[in-house]
Amino acid sequence: MSFDLRTFRDTLGLFVTGVTVITTRDSRGLPVGITANSFNSVSLDPPLILRSVGLNALSLQAFSNASAFAVHILREDQADLSQRFARSGEDKFTGLNIESGLNDVPLLPDCAARLECLPHAQHPAGDHILFIARVHRLASDSDAMPLVYHGGRYAELADKPVNSI
Repeated sequence: MSFDLRTFRDTLGLFVTGVTVITTRDSRGLPVGITANSFNSVSLDPPLILRSVGLNALSLQAFSNASAFAVHILREDQADLSQRFARSGEDKFTGLNIESGLNDVPLLPDCAARLECLPHAQHPAGDHILFIARVHRLASDSDAMPLVYHGGRYAELADKPVNSI
């Protein structure tokens, strides 16, 4: 490689991403959740999405064995929720009004969008596992502004006028 890993990470940080919280239940039935910006669409027909989890994540086993999981696309005012699920080793669901979704997956309220998914495939990829899933249910608020991440920090979207040609 002609670059170091920090330079690679900083370069990838130039790409603006949305912020998600992904939830499931572990083998004991306890809720598990992580913040992730590694999420994207794969296919419209069938409706498939992709996300990844690091090999060192405490939640990797729960997601690897999950019968279902939910992807919550956060609103611009939900940075606190993102931070809550980015922390390791504590009950992240305390005090939240959780709903029950597909296969009893925990659902967070008031997000910009929620996708309830069933596993489709898993693939090792470097220091992560790629999870491809089929979306079975969704809910979204088309007026919501998403929480975005850029350069190692939260950012805000701004509408720009479209130049007419």
